[in-house]
Amino acid sequence: MLSFFTILLILVGANAIFMVFSLTGIFIGRKKSNETVSKSGSAKVYPVKNLFSKFKKAV
Repeated sequence: MLSFFTILLILVGANAIFMVFSLTGIFIGRKKSNETVSKSGSAKVYPVKNLFSKFKKAV
C-alpha cells in the first residue's frame, strides 16, 4: 500500500511539473504573437467572394 502511494505521489508531482512548464510555454507564445501583431500595424482584409452564386444557378 505504501509503494502504491509513493508511485502515485511521484506521478502526480511529475504531472504538476509538466503542467507548469506547458503553461509557461503558452504564455510566452502568446506574448510573442501579440508583439508580432502589434509590429505589423494594420491587418490586411480581403473581400469574401460569394461562393453561393454558382449554386444559385444550378438550383
